[in-house]
Amino acid sequence: MPTFLTRLTNLLFPRQCAICGKRLLLGEELFCSSCNIQLPRTDYALSPYDNPMAQLFWGRFPLEKAAALIHYNSHTQISKPFYDMKYHNMPEIGVSLGVFAAKELMSSDFFNDIDIIVPMPLARWRKMERGYNQSEKIAFGVSHITHIPMAANCLKRTVFKESQTNKNKEEREENVKDCFILHKPQRLQGKHVLIIDDIVTTGATCHSAAKEIMKAEGTKISIMSIGVTKE
Repeated sequence: MPTFLTRLTNLLFPRQCAICGKRLLLGEELFCSSCNIQLPRTDYALSPYDNPMAQLFWGRFPLEKAAALIHYNSHTQISKPFYDMKYHNMPEIGVSLGVFAAKELMSSDFFNDIDIIVPMPLARWRKMERGYNQSEKIAFGVSHITHIPMAANCLKRTVFKESQTNKNKEEREENVKDCFILHKPQRLQGKHVLIIDDIVTTGATCHSAAKEIMKAEGTKISIMSIGVTKE
């Protein structure tokens, strides 16, 4: 039940739906009821070992499981919160997306055997330019709900060649090849690691990150994102 302070805060500083901008009512979080109902949910968490996202990694490395909350399309309204999060200095949307996704995926037991969360890192200069790493904000929201610890500094991106946008599968693989380095591998040894990214397309970046994390002895890898899209 919302407290008086919550009601007062919402009255003085009305919250808006991250998609349509409509004022959120009490009990609505991040999205209004209308936009929430229309979210193109994947339901991948119901079959995390065999779904189209998990299949992106088959034959690349021994993936445990994978899930994304929604199907992402840059040409629809659903892209708005992602653009705001990444390019309009709204890191709080990342945290809220993480919280929102974690609450939904928890009902499927997706997080049950995960030991630690590793957000997809940004190149240092890009993080400085943006002021934050959106995947880290999402991971923080997931960690807050699941109480799974986050290791934000175990994986670092050493190079950033160019954006993955408008590249085919082979070009994406080459663009992110050997661009990560593992720090403090002892923190991940023997752990089931959940890599968190904002959007997965071909899986090239997650593949590169997973290969580096697996240098820590005895690790298992799973992947989660908010959105998944096609090439």
